[in-house]
Amino acid sequence: MTNTALVLGGGGAVGLAWTVGMLAGLAEEGLDLSGADLTIGTSAGSVIGARLTSGVRIEEMYREELDGAPEIDVTVTLRQTVRFLWAALGSRDPQRSAQRLGRAALASRTVPESDVHRAVAVLLAGVSDWPAAADLRVTAVDAADGELVVFDSASLVTLPEAVAASCAVPVVWPPVSAAGRRWMDGGSRSTANVHLARGADRVVAITPIPEAVGPHPSATEQGAELTADGSLVAVLTPDRASRKAFGRNMLDQTRRTAAARAGRIQAASCADAVRAVWAA
Repeated sequence: MTNTALVLGGGGAVGLAWTVGMLAGLAEEGLDLSGADLTIGTSAGSVIGARLTSGVRIEEMYREELDGAPEIDVTVTLRQTVRFLWAALGSRDPQRSAQRLGRAALASRTVPESDVHRAVAVLLAGVSDWPAAADLRVTAVDAADGELVVFDSASLVTLPEAVAASCAVPVVWPPVSAAGRRWMDGGSRSTANVHLARGADRVVAITPIPEAVGPHPSATEQGAELTADGSLVAVLTPDRASRKAFGRNMLDQTRRTAAARAGRIQAASCADAVRAVWAA
């Protein structure tokens, strides 16, 4: 059984910054989560997970957010938003909802796939290989059938390909081609995929967006299932101050600094809950 699992959820540029702030704040409280036996990354969380397991210090990532990390220009139109919501909310069945979203993603005219890879290369900031000394798992959803997949070092995809697939927001970015399939955002069915930590003794999940659009379980619900299975679990979600710092657009680059600071501040109020799990 895996002893400790760190789950990092999706949330766009703003959610990424908040998660980095949370990790930095927890480390300041004496809770360094970078040494988890298992790290699961979804969408923006896959970027953090890839860098963290590759040896990039969380304090360095935090300073980047404050000092002006490279910006990724992603514009979401009203038409894209409506199409995304129409697809995701068009069925009460989780599988059919994911399949509808996949069809919409495959049919949408977006930026070239090469733009996604360039953006992810910027976000990874030089990290290009699966970590040799850590168990990193990256989620994505098959755009053809809506099935969740998990990439790791044994998969026939590179780390940048896996992260690009996990970050390919349906309708906004094109599905990413890898291993003969096309993949969309790992958060399409669950924003954090906390359930993938099943079997771990202790689980901490940092989830800037606790629930996916559509008929899917929330991170809190998935955490409760792990608790029922016998794991110690802490699911961290944004408090009121953090949500205010986010604003309404999770891709708004101008909110990153405020979100990172809010995450670091909120970490102090989460420290006891995390300590009860991580130090048990």
